[in-house]
Amino acid sequence: MTSDTAQTEQVTVETENLRELITKARHVLFDFDGPICRLFAGHTAARVARELVEWLEGRGLRGLLTESERDSLDPHMVLRAVDRRHPGSDLVAELEERLTQEELRATSSAMPTAYADPLIRTWSAVGSRLAIATNNSPRVVRTYLAGRGLVSLFAPHIYGRTQDLHLLKPDPHCLNRALNGLGAAPSATLMIGDTATDFEAAEAAGVLFLGYARNERKEKVLRDAGAEYVVGSLETVLRVVRDQA
Repeated sequence: MTSDTAQTEQVTVETENLRELITKARHVLFDFDGPICRLFAGHTAARVARELVEWLEGRGLRGLLTESERDSLDPHMVLRAVDRRHPGSDLVAELEERLTQEELRATSSAMPTAYADPLIRTWSAVGSRLAIATNNSPRVVRTYLAGRGLVSLFAPHIYGRTQDLHLLKPDPHCLNRALNGLGAAPSATLMIGDTATDFEAAEAAGVLFLGYARNERKEKVLRDAGAEYVVGSLETVLRVVRDQA
């Protein structure tokens, strides 16, 4: 058998395995930032993280964060760090609201993920029930989806960040809320996410997982976390779902 033939057969097997994974799903849980859109495409997450750190420093709370946390490019890391030191406090509530407001501002410049909109519409049309399970604010998700004419395909099943920040993914809390809300069996539910924490949450909830990676770096992170199925474009998923129609 030539190497070209072996490679072709491997691709065929991977395609069939992916098709089986997708067609098995009766319920689909989407992460928001990544699989549906790039929320911070024009309003960078790194800038938001810096502004949260500066806000804390302006209140004389620089010492709440370690140096690595202050240098973080991830606003959720900053939020989690403060919550670990002052869980359930007014400070955490105010910081979370500041992040929500930044996310809301970001929706106006968010970039839709290629093929996400038609995939959502097609999956709903073939009878699958959809939900959002995200670390972003549910207010932000609704605002973005409403602007795309998609909110009715998910509502009321939009499960996002609460002020119980220890329940952010990789904790499966928002996935379990989605499963309960949909009345869905984990074995017939597929989670689409783009981070290691998405995969870990899916594993903990017992649902199937499909990784979306828009570049090789993100694919490596997902593969290293243990994700077996990863696609670089949602077009691949859309083709399979259309075949179900």
